[in-house]
Amino acid sequence: MAIDWSTIFKKYRGKWIALKDDEKTVIAAGETAVKALESAKKKGHQNPILVEMPKHLVPLTLQT
Repeated sequence: MAIDWSTIFKKYRGKWIALKDDEKTVIAAGETAVKALESAKKKGHQNPILVEMPKHLVPLTLQT
């Protein structure tokens, strides 16, 4: 099932985020993956999912 990250993208564009296992709850964010991970670990989350939010969304065009 697809997860809608549009709200997360708007708030965290261009940043690294640490997510809970549900893949939609943001635990921490930072300018680098290391900063996001350190912040998440300080909050008690030892193994979050790390994702880099793009600065811009680029549409995918499929050619047939």
